[in-house]
Amino acid sequence: MGMKVEVAVHGRFHAFALAKGLYGEGFLGTLHTTYPSFAVRRITGTGLTLNCAPHLEVIRRLAQRSTGHDVTDFILPRFGRFVAQNLGQSGADLLVGWSSATVEAIPVAREKGMAIIVDRGASHILHQNNILAAAYQQLDLKFPGISQRLIERETTEYLAADKIMVPSKVAEKSFIHQGIPSGKLAVVPLGVDVDRFQPVDRSSRFRKPRILFVGSIGIQKGLPRLLQAFSQLRREAELHLVGPVESEFSSALRGLPTDGVTFHGPIAKEKVSDFYKNADIFCLPSIHEGFGMVVLEAMASGLPVVVSDQVGAADVIHNGESGYVFPVASEEVLTEIFAELIFNSKLRKIIGQAARQVAESRENTWEGYIDRVVPVLSRVSQC
Repeated sequence: MGMKVEVAVHGRFHAFALAKGLYGEGFLGTLHTTYPSFAVRRITGTGLTLNCAPHLEVIRRLAQRSTGHDVTDFILPRFGRFVAQNLGQSGADLLVGWSSATVEAIPVAREKGMAIIVDRGASHILHQNNILAAAYQQLDLKFPGISQRLIERETTEYLAADKIMVPSKVAEKSFIHQGIPSGKLAVVPLGVDVDRFQPVDRSSRFRKPRILFVGSIGIQKGLPRLLQAFSQLRREAELHLVGPVESEFSSALRGLPTDGVTFHGPIAKEKVSDFYKNADIFCLPSIHEGFGMVVLEAMASGLPVVVSDQVGAADVIHNGESGYVFPVASEEVLTEIFAELIFNSKLRKIIGQAARQVAESRENTWEGYIDRVVPVLSRVSQC
């Protein structure tokens, strides 16, 4: 099989794991990214061929830190043109481009005879927009809406791609609901680095159990429901939130219960494993989540995980055995699960050990992800 693949991503996401795996199998042509080359090599530990636009990453991060504004609409077309100008130099026959960042590269890829896969790590963008609009309305908040330009970019890519790759059944269902044929979709669940995320002995802890959340603190990740559910048990446990507070959520947060809650703010990816080690329970209650790599990270760290049924990673959880899946709208069920785990350290240990076993099975590692993704890429490249 002589397949050669170019991967294009604005940032990191799981593209670096994809590129590293393809490089190891001899299938990678070039990785196009906004990350600087030294950072890519440090993260991947490989000598893969790179085409980097670090100036775009600098602009994005400076804007975020100085003004808090999202400059995605500014970055995406510039990165798309950057990829288009440098595409195909490896002689690749397939482009895997991240959704919203691939529009400009698609015509060039076609001219060069390349097949095209769009990787969408979330649900269909229109489904995502609808879910968020309803959630904001329920809380009587003004919904800023996903940028129309971003929606147009994504929907254009969906139509132009030979295949759309999504990480879960939840994401797949959203595309089918929006009229995308199932044959155009490939479900490829993501993986985890089980060497980086390791379990620790939690049996000698003489303190309140700690519930951990990792991600953007806002409506999409289900924070209102998490805070309400935890408030009923705030004297029995601690809730630790790791991640940035979304600007439009700040006003709503002031009206929600936060006693017993610690806000740690955003942290470097390299430090997140320390938070897993110090936690006793992990929760991701998202109202929309294409996958949720943090779930597998927590499971690999030996934590019992509690996720909503709208989290893609729920696919890997055996409910009641290696974690818990609750109905997204049920604050009552979430509170009951928390209580069961908070008051039973033995149960936490049993569920956490089972979670680790699930995470370290090959199918849930990054090696297993490459096992799944290579046949998909191969079939598309031969079309």
